[in-house]
Amino acid sequence: MHSRPDAPWTVAALAREGGLSRSSFARRFTALAGQPPQAYLTWWRLTLAARLLRESDVPLRVVARRVGYASEFAFAAAFKRRFGTAPGRFRSAADEVSAQGRPGQQQPEMQSSGAV
Repeated sequence: MHSRPDAPWTVAALAREGGLSRSSFARRFTALAGQPPQAYLTWWRLTLAARLLRESDVPLRVVARRVGYASEFAFAAAFKRRFGTAPGRFRSAADEVSAQGRPGQQQPEMQSSGAV
């Protein structure tokens, strides 16, 4: 799941990877991760997507595909549910923060010309 977020994961496929039945896998996964496998997968995909949006300029359709969404529309809807904003706006806001510098980071000071 972590190494191939774009794979069409199902609980059955994940259980096969772990050598367990679907119900045993789902029970164990939920106990260890604190949420069911599909909820965790969605969280992981959207976390990766947010990172890609902050750190790259790849098109939204490419971000969607890289994190396992078949369509940009489905990706955008899931992203907005999770983060409360559309992916494009999220990227724009991240770009603005980056342009202003990170919180706590000193900005270069302007040289004074002596005039007031």
